[in-house]
Amino acid sequence: MMNRIFSIVVFTGVPVVALGAFLHWSDIVMFVLSCITIIGLSGFIGRATESLAIVSGPRIGGLLNATFGNAVELIISIFTLKAGLIGIVLASLTGSVLGNLLLVLGLSFFAGGVKFKRQKFSLLDARYNSGLLIFAIIIAFIIPEVFSISMNESTTFNLSVGISVILIAIYLSGLFFKLVTHRGVFASGDEESTVEEVPEWSKKKSILVLLLSTVAVAFVSERLVHTFETLGEQFGWSELFIGIIIVAIVGNAAEHVSAITMAMKNRMDVSVEIAVGSTLQVAMFVAPALVLISILMPQQMPLVFTIQELVAMVTAALLVINLSNDGESNWFEGLILFAAYIIMAIGFYLL
Repeated sequence: MMNRIFSIVVFTGVPVVALGAFLHWSDIVMFVLSCITIIGLSGFIGRATESLAIVSGPRIGGLLNATFGNAVELIISIFTLKAGLIGIVLASLTGSVLGNLLLVLGLSFFAGGVKFKRQKFSLLDARYNSGLLIFAIIIAFIIPEVFSISMNESTTFNLSVGISVILIAIYLSGLFFKLVTHRGVFASGDEESTVEEVPEWSKKKSILVLLLSTVAVAFVSERLVHTFETLGEQFGWSELFIGIIIVAIVGNAAEHVSAITMAMKNRMDVSVEIAVGSTLQVAMFVAPALVLISILMPQQMPLVFTIQELVAMVTAALLVINLSNDGESNWFEGLILFAAYIIMAIGFYLL
């Protein structure tokens, strides 16, 4: 039923958005249509990556899901960056980190925990991810903020570029470490169970759907970005709230759906890999990539967040590390993560 709804949304939404752009419909209408269409496209991306996850195994499947899910956000952010809305770009990165760590992982723990009393995932993966979360969010994100106090704008951006290059290098090295040199060490309990499942789509069809959906997302995202200014004026929403809540949820809809679905199938290794893996990809690849891309833009984007954004991301990372380092989850831990997300969302709304 849900797949049919996603199909209807995609096949009607993209042409309607194109028609609305041609006829110059109001920004509010275009915002709603664009969001619904992107969520529908994210559903297609989720189904395609789930099929690839069955063929490729949970770790590569989770990586593919995070990559194509974050491709949606990266595309939205590039158009937002092009429009000069740097505050929204940084806020959407914050929202993606908070959304994946607290909302997606929280709902996954909760949904899976309601169905299964106790769920397990790779303890080695959890500890590996914890180390990278500390490095990316608590170290790499805080350093530019601290040093920027005594630097001018140009020097701060140069520091951000240097940190961005290091983050991307470490992220790619981590993939090589986990998927190549130490692949056997990180083998998970889900590897055997995924072989028995039959993918919904073939490998070729899944890849074709991923590519076409990503192109469609690029088109719709450009329409979406043009509505942000009117949206803020109409509802009194700040750039911070639009980026952290609205853009982040819409841009990461694919991971939201896939991670929760996997948790309800008791495939927690995939679910955790999607949620935490996506967070790491945002922090260590998407964010620094946007800093480097901004070199070509009229306005450069330093890797400097607000104090509120930094505190929210650091506390979210520490909470997830504390709850996941035992390699087990239950519905109550999911409820704690979700409650933390709601508290932060209220704070950013009222800010």
